[in-house]
Amino acid sequence: MSARHPTAGARRPLDAALGFVRRHFALLFVLAVFLWSALAILLYRQAGMPPGAKIQLRIAHWQLEGGVRQAFDRMAEEYRKLHPEVAIVQDAIPEGVYGTWLTTQLMGGTASDMIEIGLGVPYNVQLGYLSRYFLPLTPYVNAPNPYNRGTPLAGLPWRKTYKDGMRNSYVEELQQYLTVPLAQFGIRIFYNRDLLRRLTGLDEAPREYRAFLRACETIRAQRDENGRPYTPIASSAYHAGMWDGFMCQPLTYGAVRRVDFNRDGAVGNDELYVGFKTGRIGFDFGPYQARFRMLRQLTAQFQTGFTGLGRDEAVFLFAQQRAVFISTGTWDAGSLLEQARGVFDVGIMDFPAPAADDPEFGAFMEGPVYERPAAGFRFGIARSCKHPEAALDFLRFLGSQRGNQELNAIIGWIPAIEGASVSPLVRAFEPHLEGVFGAMPVDSLGGETSIRWQQLFALFQVNQIDYERMVAQYEPFYLERGAEELAEAIRNRRRSVARDEQFLAGVRELAMSASGAEAASRWIKYRQLTTGRLLARHLGTALLKKRLDEGRAANAVGPYEFSPDVIARVRERIRAQRKERP
Repeated sequence: MSARHPTAGARRPLDAALGFVRRHFALLFVLAVFLWSALAILLYRQAGMPPGAKIQLRIAHWQLEGGVRQAFDRMAEEYRKLHPEVAIVQDAIPEGVYGTWLTTQLMGGTASDMIEIGLGVPYNVQLGYLSRYFLPLTPYVNAPNPYNRGTPLAGLPWRKTYKDGMRNSYVEELQQYLTVPLAQFGIRIFYNRDLLRRLTGLDEAPREYRAFLRACETIRAQRDENGRPYTPIASSAYHAGMWDGFMCQPLTYGAVRRVDFNRDGAVGNDELYVGFKTGRIGFDFGPYQARFRMLRQLTAQFQTGFTGLGRDEAVFLFAQQRAVFISTGTWDAGSLLEQARGVFDVGIMDFPAPAADDPEFGAFMEGPVYERPAAGFRFGIARSCKHPEAALDFLRFLGSQRGNQELNAIIGWIPAIEGASVSPLVRAFEPHLEGVFGAMPVDSLGGETSIRWQQLFALFQVNQIDYERMVAQYEPFYLERGAEELAEAIRNRRRSVARDEQFLAGVRELAMSASGAEAASRWIKYRQLTTGRLLARHLGTALLKKRLDEGRAANAVGPYEFSPDVIARVRERIRAQRKERP
């Protein structure tokens, strides 16, 4: 028998360990990275704790515009004066990765305590996140905000202190308030006063459409000392929709009188398709043609290749004084003014509108675009938050009259709270509470028609096809494929009936178990939801199907019109009633 080497036994455990590492290297590597990441996150979060603070709250947002982070830092300092045990730290995440970051953090249980909602994920995914990862705030928004003591808002439910009644924070599908909004936004035109004066001789930008176009043509004809042309309007794929939405689409409002079958004051994508299919409306409708004529006139004033440019390229063109006008919102106001400081004077104006006697557009212009006063910049509280009471209290602080006024004054945005003063800078952004809106949702019936429209519309924007050719290529496809897309939308609504009935059964049970004022409130909610979800929604669908089954209609009467026969019968009834009177 041969003798064993004395080190052979000692090597076996080492060989076994090395073998295990080789076999499971990938798994061990992932585990090591996870542990390192967890430790790094822990150390990073602890590093921001100031002396004396016992609670650290993190607030995440994607607002990297000038002033936002400074405003949060200032408000955090003010809050610490009242609550020295609480420290607030920001997580400012770029827009481009916000959706990925949000998903990763929520699923990993490492999310910030307060998170801005509304970017990066589709709405149906957002609903799932709100339901699973965020705390409902309904009881708290129905109670007074303690930070409003000593103001005219003291004693009012928190949601009623908002200009929009916290409308955007209520999630109908979940029947809960889930976010706290902190600002309102508006979109207007910024312009370089100095460049406008030098190129056109005008001290103020024209507010009338034709005068505005003439100013743009004058600008486009000018050259700088190096022979380079000036651009009247700095635009991009991001900005172009603003010009369309605020100037061109309001021309289409007249379609409401033709195809608003459910009389809710707007034209749905299903109603528009039925209108097209039954011959009540088409691309030859005067207001629709007017929209695209105006859009062509406006895009001629944009820089070449604007559809392939991003938001930053357009802002850079404006900041470099190569363009006179740019459309954007209050979120960019502070940044634009900061870039222009000491270089040129910035003016802010509303979108120009055609005069009532304009030969081309006057007949279709029924008013300025309606701007719903909806609050944004919305924050929810994550279920993983270890101190939800403190997070809620900080949001109350920011959502009070004084706190909201100070926050938005620093940023340069519009306060969301009633009675909060507005800085002179953003007064031009106050919303139009009376006006009209677009009524041409031809691009949103279903997936295939939407993609086809986007392809053709992009070609129209850069003048590769005209309106007639765009219509010739899109309308047959829309009428054919739209039938299946509408049918699929109807099937989806019917699939939700069982889920709606289960949900309403729960609402009814809560109403039956309540008493007094609470019971009355719950029964009102039950009746309203039953009417909207089970009756009106499916009644409207049935009426649309009935019109489709009837086929094309010759000289059809609009939803807000009466046929001559009905008018004659009404008159006869009135005459009969008059004869019966003593």
